[in-house]
Amino acid sequence: MSTENEGTAAPTPPAAPSVPPAPAASTPDLTKAPAEPAAAPAYPPAEQAYAPAAPEAPAASAQAQAQAPAPAQGAEQTQQLPPAPAAPPAAPPAYGYDQTQAHAQNAAQPPAPAAHAAYGAEAWPPPPPAVPAYGGQGGHGGGAWGAPLTTDGTPPPKPKGKGGMIAAVLVAALLAGGVGGGVGYWAAERNNGGGFGSTTITAGNTPKDLKRDAGSVAGLAATALPSVVTIEASAGDGEGGTGTGFVYDQEGHILTNNHVVASAANGGKLSATFSDGKKYEAEVMGRAQGYDVAVIKLKNPPAGLKPLPLGDSDKVAVGDPTIAIGAPFGLSNTVTTGIVSAKNRPVASGDGSGGKNSYMSALQTDASINPGNSGGPLLDGRGAVIGINSAIQSAGGGGGFGGGGQAGSIGLGFAIPINQAKNVAESLIKTGKPVYPVISVSVDLQAKANGAKISEQGAPANELVDPNGPAGKAGLKPGDIITEFGGKQVDSGPTLISLIWTYKPGDTVKLTYLRGGKPTTVDITLGSRVGDK
Repeated sequence: MSTENEGTAAPTPPAAPSVPPAPAASTPDLTKAPAEPAAAPAYPPAEQAYAPAAPEAPAASAQAQAQAPAPAQGAEQTQQLPPAPAAPPAAPPAYGYDQTQAHAQNAAQPPAPAAHAAYGAEAWPPPPPAVPAYGGQGGHGGGAWGAPLTTDGTPPPKPKGKGGMIAAVLVAALLAGGVGGGVGYWAAERNNGGGFGSTTITAGNTPKDLKRDAGSVAGLAATALPSVVTIEASAGDGEGGTGTGFVYDQEGHILTNNHVVASAANGGKLSATFSDGKKYEAEVMGRAQGYDVAVIKLKNPPAGLKPLPLGDSDKVAVGDPTIAIGAPFGLSNTVTTGIVSAKNRPVASGDGSGGKNSYMSALQTDASINPGNSGGPLLDGRGAVIGINSAIQSAGGGGGFGGGGQAGSIGLGFAIPINQAKNVAESLIKTGKPVYPVISVSVDLQAKANGAKISEQGAPANELVDPNGPAGKAGLKPGDIITEFGGKQVDSGPTLISLIWTYKPGDTVKLTYLRGGKPTTVDITLGSRVGDK
């Protein structure tokens, strides 16, 4: 505890020269009298001093001033201030020395006379620096307020290079803390003085229980989170990862991405953890690598499961609000928001295992999604699922959550439309196998054509276009370029596959193709293929 306010002797202050030393002379020995007394610097008239000296008293030498006994603490106050009240003084502040009060006293008094130049007991502590820390506009000290001092009381030399930058940050932090403390203490002093009322500010008419509207983001998230799970999948060799899924029905089926559970599909371990922390073992019911959709089932599902409501992804409009829920980088129960920034975006993404690509005609969103959001729900403004978050576009040009390292969100996320995912899920629950709509042609995915080019080599013609398949029956041949499908533009092979898989086997769709530069439009009835190749 500081003793500066307890009536004991003041600590020995740091020494300081009364006048600047002569340039040619060495530092004088303060314990010996100089050959000739140094000229005393000019000070204000005697009537402005704290304790006026006798008019005829000669100026004391530096040695006499240094050897003069210091008066007892309190004597100087008797000369400068009115008598103290009879009541005991207030307790010192929690920080020890009351700098605010000391600064106020020193500011009200004129500068010290020559007798104080050697920092004697009468003038301790010294008044604050004349130049404030805030560029002359007020403050508590000089330009280095808050900076540590050296043993002789002077500021340390300015650091250079990187260290200087760190020191500047530290000084700024100390300054910010000091200002906050000073303002708080000033407010308390003014309040105690009766000049102001309470400094506490409260918001008027604030309800005791803050209730959020059910249609707000917070309300929708609170409703959806109990039906979202964090999935942990691992293969027999220990490899695996973390993803997301959501409750599809009350029987314990969970809808997610294929690439989330692929590592646990053959003898691995699979678990699902709810937002309340309860964890359940699960098993893969079926998965569709081409759609990147999978269904898992809890082995011992709890009672009262609440499936998330499913929306209509065909009715989604660009600009509609979106909410993404998942476990990005393993951070479970993360909620982000955005909008639908595009529809029918053709996306081909890898599953991270070196296998074949998955294709989707995706909903694009700028809601922040990252690795670990895979398989989680993309909700609309009503809280209904409109898609399954599945892939992102990375700054490096790679897509998907699996390959190309741990990419982060740049505002380009892609979700499988829920209408397509629902059809796939129903097939997986019933048979454990996916069913794909097909036109029975081989598409050249590397062709540089303004459309999807049917392959011309690599296999016999009857394998490139099945004569008994939907395209063969409609008259298409190897080398034809498909430019439209279902009224939507086709600019590549992946785009064609993505569009085909938005339909179901048996649907009839209009198809336009080029042969020799001439367009032809035909009706084509989609066939089916069971399982992944």
